[in-house]
Amino acid sequence: MPEHIAIKLAEYVTSKQLSPNDRVFPLCYTTIRNLVRELGKKLNVKISPHDLRRHSATYASRNGVPLEIISKVILRHQDLKTTQIYLGKISDTEAIRWMDILHGK
Repeated sequence: MPEHIAIKLAEYVTSKQLSPNDRVFPLCYTTIRNLVRELGKKLNVKISPHDLRRHSATYASRNGVPLEIISKVILRHQDLKTTQIYLGKISDTEAIRWMDILHGK
């Protein structure tokens, strides 16, 4: 989480006098899943919160964020192998692009 967001969140929690057991945002997974699915329908796209999670991790990976950061910070996986499976294989195009980057092309 970016520091400026963490500061705003801490201010919000303090202003609402929330305890450690309180939900910051009173939303459950089912509510979020339904919201994301309904928004997807409006765009004619089948999507779930898990898809957004995977996209976030893939986006970070493709933009040079170290695998360890993606695993421990973004996805909160216990094992790096889980993250490697989660991100899946890269396309041939992506592999070629990275080879070009690594070789200064």
